[in-house]
Amino acid sequence: MTTTTTDRKRSTSPIISAGDVTFGYSDVSVLESVSVDVEPGAFLGLVGPNGSGKSTLLELMLGLRRLDDGTVSLFGQPAHEFDDGERIGYVAQDVTKAARDMPVTVREVVEMGRYPRRLFGRFSTEDRRAVSEAMERVGITDLASRRVGRLSGGQRQRVFVARALASEADLLALDEPTVSVDAESREEFYGLLHDLNATGLTVVLVEHDIGVVTTYATEVACLNRQLYFHGNPEEFVETDALARAYGTDQHVLHHDH
Repeated sequence: MTTTTTDRKRSTSPIISAGDVTFGYSDVSVLESVSVDVEPGAFLGLVGPNGSGKSTLLELMLGLRRLDDGTVSLFGQPAHEFDDGERIGYVAQDVTKAARDMPVTVREVVEMGRYPRRLFGRFSTEDRRAVSEAMERVGITDLASRRVGRLSGGQRQRVFVARALASEADLLALDEPTVSVDAESREEFYGLLHDLNATGLTVVLVEHDIGVVTTYATEVACLNRQLYFHGNPEEFVETDALARAYGTDQHVLHHDH
């Protein structure tokens, strides 16, 4: 049975709550007092120029880095202590590029999403069902026996999203997943994210294409070390936050869907 909005775990608390987050590498400041909450069912797009701290903020939100100051909670727990990994589907930057050298099939990659839920190292009927449904939802069932390295960039994207869906995650986090992917595949991919979010799946996306974010996301957070805007995409395009964050005159190109 396909997961729907009503199937997902309900919560009145933010899935992620970042308060006054400060972080730096040695003497280089990356984030300065950034506060962002991600509510259940949101589709948050993190935008900003190169080196603005977008990817670092996402990693702090997921507990992959320890912050210098401030607080980050993930599903109500300190992010760096959170260990319920099956609730999070994370597609890291360049993971699809690295997958070109993986000697595994599409099904085997998607099955990795079930590893945290397996009992005694064996795949159950429920595991197999979840894997098959995840592949069906992203449209890669016909690729199940293909080697991942022989797929196009757009197809590999879908494989790693399917891996996250197979884990029945409540949060899907993606760090610039469409780098080096053709325009048509990118539009299809973001349409897929939009549809998954419509089922209640919470999505956090780091993306350099501001037009994609303002078209598909329900919220935008614009930053460059500090936070310049967090709110509705329609309000974002009417503010000067983009110009202030980039330090230049920027225009948003909307995508039709």
